[in-house]
Amino acid sequence: ELDGDRVVIAPPEGLFDLSPEEFPWWVAHIRSRQEKLAAREAQLRGVPFYLPQREQKIRKNGRYRISHLPLFTGYLFFRGDLDVRLEVLKTNLCVRVIEVLDQSGIHHDLAQVHSLQSKGMPLVPHPELTIGHEVRVTEGPFAGLTGKVIHEKGGSRFVVAVRFIHRSVAVELPGDVLVPALPAAR
Repeated sequence: ELDGDRVVIAPPEGLFDLSPEEFPWWVAHIRSRQEKLAAREAQLRGVPFYLPQREQKIRKNGRYRISHLPLFTGYLFFRGDLDVRLEVLKTNLCVRVIEVLDQSGIHHDLAQVHSLQSKGMPLVPHPELTIGHEVRVTEGPFAGLTGKVIHEKGGSRFVVAVRFIHRSVAVELPGDVLVPALPAAR
């Protein structure tokens, strides 16, 4: 049996050249771990789609295994009219279809991701962090602590107020050691 994680599902040729009036972008919210299956279904049904993927290398028993996983888990991007939207919903892999209001914005963003992928750039999903976001520190002396982004310094460094013993300290941290804080269990 073919391991689905090892397969790269390429978008159809000319996807980014389609007319936005005839082929608007839609976002399909896909059932958990069904993104590649949904992409295959779109392919079979002739639906122009894009499933950005990232490469993950895992070492097992002294050998490396490369998997290609969805970059944005839970989502498949596709283009078409209302009939195409209905076709995607008929797959029963789609929870809902989200209408895209900013067509030029999503087209630009996805075209950039596709360009980076086609040049072989390693892509890593990273949450967008902005002022006010609650974050958890993943590395360094503050690892495990949560805080709030209070200032953005440059494009990849953040000043985070970290609370402990009923006090706060501000610390400058690189964005790659910050993840959104999980909501507290009730």
